[in-house]
Amino acid sequence: MLEDLFKVVKSRMDDKAPAEKGKKVSIPSDLLFKCPRCKNVMFMDDFIGSAKVCSECGYHSRLSARERLDMTIDKGSFVEYDRDMTSLNPIGFPDYEEKIASLQQKTGLLEAVVTGECTIRRHPCVIVVMDSRFMMASMGSVVGEKITRAFENATEKGLPIVVFAASGGARMQEGIVSLMQMAKTSAAAKRHSDAGYLYITVLTDPTTGGVEASFASLGDIILAEPKVLVGFAGRRVIEDTIKQRLPDEFQSAEFQLEHGFADMIVERSKMRRTLSKLLKLHEKDGGLA
Repeated sequence: MLEDLFKVVKSRMDDKAPAEKGKKVSIPSDLLFKCPRCKNVMFMDDFIGSAKVCSECGYHSRLSARERLDMTIDKGSFVEYDRDMTSLNPIGFPDYEEKIASLQQKTGLLEAVVTGECTIRRHPCVIVVMDSRFMMASMGSVVGEKITRAFENATEKGLPIVVFAASGGARMQEGIVSLMQMAKTSAAAKRHSDAGYLYITVLTDPTTGGVEASFASLGDIILAEPKVLVGFAGRRVIEDTIKQRLPDEFQSAEFQLEHGFADMIVERSKMRRTLSKLLKLHEKDGGLA
């Protein structure tokens, strides 16, 4: 199968620009996608057209915040919160400012999370999307503040909130300031819950560390994409601590579902429809329950 695919690719390239005799055809590096899980090869256009899901094994590749928003919310409905908020260097970590500036230029984001108001199939909500391209979406002071403000806006406006979590955990470059965000975001989620409004968490690859240990695990309804990594500490750390070998499927979304830490596994192609149904179910008399 793989050999046939490359024959097709070579034929296409020959048709576009016949190579001189004796010279190899150069195949663009972005023409194909090779699945890191099953090694299946797809044309990149087909991979993107399938919402970056492998056609062979269903591997759900990571998405940027913009890609996630584009496939989830109603076009033209997004109003962003706190767009210009950016990190300082609270503990004077070496080269931290340079690292942030480099990632801002590379990703087009000022920080690792995008928050705002939108509609999903005409159902209004506040949305939070974490972007793993930016320091693995680690939670520093700005990430925690933006998520807290998103919950506060949802509470003030009486709106449900949908959070797409994806993170390596707390941001070590901000020390204790980063760890404080766990309590702050959790408190904001609690106030939103006490006011009687819906909170939906969507666990994506990966959701780990202090993010999983705080607001990401506090949703009224917790969804997850198939086979994504979900957990707190790393496998080796846990195994060294308890002196036991963990199950192979440990810290997968399916393991979380089986043990009651998630409510539903939802394929990417069905996520928008599922979210809209949940939002609709929790509306009452034209407003939210």
